[in-house]
Amino acid sequence: MTAAPRDMLIINALGGLENPNAPEAAEGAGQLIQSIDELAIDARALADAHASGVTAVNITLGYVMGDLPPYEHTLHEIRVWDGLIRANSDDLLGVRTAADLYRARTEGKIGVIYGFQNGVAVGDDLSRIATFQELGVRVFQLTYNQANHLGNGSMAKENRGLTPFGREVVEAVNESRMMVDLSHSGENTCLEAARISTRPVSVNHTGCRALTDLPRNKTDEELRLVASRGGFVGIYFMPFLSPTGHATAADVVEHIDHAVNVCGEDAVGIGTDGPVTGIDDLDAYRARLAEHVARRQAAGVGAAGERADTYPFVVDLRGVDQFRELIRLLEKRGYGSERIEKILGRNFADYAERIWG
Repeated sequence: MTAAPRDMLIINALGGLENPNAPEAAEGAGQLIQSIDELAIDARALADAHASGVTAVNITLGYVMGDLPPYEHTLHEIRVWDGLIRANSDDLLGVRTAADLYRARTEGKIGVIYGFQNGVAVGDDLSRIATFQELGVRVFQLTYNQANHLGNGSMAKENRGLTPFGREVVEAVNESRMMVDLSHSGENTCLEAARISTRPVSVNHTGCRALTDLPRNKTDEELRLVASRGGFVGIYFMPFLSPTGHATAADVVEHIDHAVNVCGEDAVGIGTDGPVTGIDDLDAYRARLAEHVARRQAAGVGAAGERADTYPFVVDLRGVDQFRELIRLLEKRGYGSERIEKILGRNFADYAERIWG
């Protein structure tokens, strides 16, 4: 199997560090994490992250869905993650600037980027955005799948653009030099935000709707606009990459290739939307999957393409070899080393430099 060079930047624009096999692994989004121990980031998870070659990952923290108070819950999770990084300072490094991405590689640590997947925690108080930035948040995703008070998510039927307050939020996020992430957004919300943002925007984890016509994937118009303004697009390892719902590594390569053709090779990367550590017992996991999907649908946050028989990951592109395998497949597709290095991490780092400095 192709080996990832030790000095290659591998940056996961949206992923995880947890061990999904650990007993304390969270059962779905929205749970209140009370302590470091409940994050399920154990010795195996850290060892696997190192073994995979990943340099840094944008993790999801704070409110995404559910009945928890969004602002208070978000502040709490930031404190928990701060404690986790302090307790594992030999392995983890909090990322605040683009230079920290390179520092993580040099020091042999895993860079941890704080990111939101729902902007609800801002409430009606724009000053909270500066607070989040000061606390280390560097990625601000406006919406999850449903509509919120900023704009529409990908599953909102109205497909409206930003709300008036959402436009103010985009401006404030620009001023705070955080990434405006349009993953999960509805089409018109994405297009409007990309047009009005004074800094380049990103779609950190998505697929291409031209290949698989599902709402979580972005149209060529969205992809092209984001890239044309200096932004970044990350392709995920998710079931939405195939009309069957059973996406393969070959599908990931097809979506990366399409995005490169639409956006150019300087704008495309990866945002797997999953951890490095793979699930050991797929049969047991499959038995729990139907309940998980039903819970998401009942909460109004499920996406078209989520079914009880579709894994929320790509079966043949998971575990500690996932990045090496992707490199091998891109080489087989005819991609040279420079283009592969851009896709695996350099493009995200360059985009981060444009936003964070």
